[in-house]
Amino acid sequence: SVAGVLVCLLEYPRSKRKKGSTMERCGQKYMTAVVKVFGPLTRNYYIRAVLHAALAVPAGFLLSTILGTVCLGIASGIYLLAAVRGEEWRPIEQKPRERPHVGDTIKQPPSNPPPRPPADARKKQPAEVGG
Repeated sequence: SVAGVLVCLLEYPRSKRKKGSTMERCGQKYMTAVVKVFGPLTRNYYIRAVLHAALAVPAGFLLSTILGTVCLGIASGIYLLAAVRGEEWRPIEQKPRERPHVGDTIKQPPSNPPPRPPADARKKQPAEVGG
C-alpha cells in the first residue's frame, strides 16, 4: 500500500508538453511542488522506469496482485521508451497573463458616427442613396 501511495504521488502531476498547452489537474500545483523537491530523482524517466520495475517485483509473487504487477511493468516499459527518446518530466509553470493592448485588439476603427445601423442595413444604404 505504501508503494501505491508513492506511485500516485509520482504520477498525479502532469508534465508540460513540448508543443501546445497542457491543462493542469485539480490541485496539481501542490503535488508538483513535492515532485520538484526530489529533483532529478523524479524528473528522469530512466529512474522512474527502474522504480516501477522494482515495485512490480514483490507484487508478482501473489496472485491477487498480478494485475498491478502487469500495470507497473507496462508503465516501466513506457517510461523506458520515453527516456530513450530524450523525454523528461517538466513542471507546468504558470505564466502571468499579459493584458492585450487596446491598439492591438482593434483592427480597423469604425468609419460611421455612433448611432450605426446594423451590418445588413449598412450594405444596402449606399445603393438606396445612389438610386
